[in-house]
Amino acid sequence: MTVTNSQNSSSQDNTSQAPQRTSLYQSHVDSDGKMVDFSGWELPIHYGSQIEEHEAVRTDAGMFDVSHMVVADIKGQDAKAWLQKLLANDVNKLKTVGKALYSPILNEQGGIIDDLIVYLTTADETEYRIVSNAGTRDKDIAHFNKVADAFDITITERPELAMLAVQGPNAVAKLAQAKPSWSAILDELKPFVGADLTDIEGTDWFVARTGYTGEDGVEVIMHADDAPAFFELLKAHGIKPAGLGARDTLRLEAGMNLYGHDMDESISPYECNMGWTLALKDDRDFVGREALVNQRKQAKKDGTAMKQVGLLLTTRGVLREGMEVTINQGADNEQKGIITSGTFSPSLKNSIAIARVPASLSDDDKVQIDLRGKGKFVDARVLKLPFVRNGKQQFD
Repeated sequence: MTVTNSQNSSSQDNTSQAPQRTSLYQSHVDSDGKMVDFSGWELPIHYGSQIEEHEAVRTDAGMFDVSHMVVADIKGQDAKAWLQKLLANDVNKLKTVGKALYSPILNEQGGIIDDLIVYLTTADETEYRIVSNAGTRDKDIAHFNKVADAFDITITERPELAMLAVQGPNAVAKLAQAKPSWSAILDELKPFVGADLTDIEGTDWFVARTGYTGEDGVEVIMHADDAPAFFELLKAHGIKPAGLGARDTLRLEAGMNLYGHDMDESISPYECNMGWTLALKDDRDFVGREALVNQRKQAKKDGTAMKQVGLLLTTRGVLREGMEVTINQGADNEQKGIITSGTFSPSLKNSIAIARVPASLSDDDKVQIDLRGKGKFVDARVLKLPFVRNGKQQFD
């Protein structure tokens, strides 16, 4: 096993140092972006109006700089076998070049180290690409290396690459207008499939129909040197720059987890609506499998199983992370849960939240939140996630 970095500077997060900047930093400043420190990176939280940016993605097209995310290329005869050991989902599902797979990586206790996307990049299944979170870079790479000890692979980080997420109902059409030579590829690109653009744009260009907003769209990877001009081209074709604030409200409306909030190393995939990512039908021995299966059996047996739900507040106020969820307050069967993400929803005009609650919660149970911690409870409606998908409210 060999681990390399294609540049001396890596995406390591070090809170004792000044935040790093992506190749689009000046583009953000020139577009009036308000810059903040996010996971050790200086990124725009908004460009003047978080609400307008949110609405642009829901109704038209917007773009996000996600160049801080970690890209690692995997190569070797054991690449597939390594991924089958590493991932809770099964990389054997990737049957064609460009196909993507979403999966958690787990610790030995069945907790979530991170969630990531892996792409198959060669037909002989010896090369793959992983895109993972910036805030978990150090522990991800350490885990990759630990699992890789028994495999003949090379892991190469690619910090010289940039990434732009172009999202919204008109995102693909506007991108095709900006890049007419991509039209045929974009027309055929299905969800969770990527395509190499090397023959059209040159080395390092790649586009995939993926995203983190609950809308149609793509994520485009390119060399960092090419990113500023691409950003300006997209702006010129009516694709609105959007910041971290809109990205968070969009993903929360779409019921998508944020690492370190809705999931972490103490949380099982079953507790955060990620059970669907676990490939358990065969006897594949991935990291965390045994603990995961045992813990689920035990939780069901002793009644401590938890699940993830959505909460909608129809009164004034805002649901926030860390607020306690009370079920059947004051009754003999009173139980507790917790809000893991909460915000005001620009699309629904009410506050929403993602919460972790006892799996025994039923439709007849009454759920309340003490918004101000003063014992004044307000009712919250329990909903199945997502709240919004493809611009449409998902509940009656």
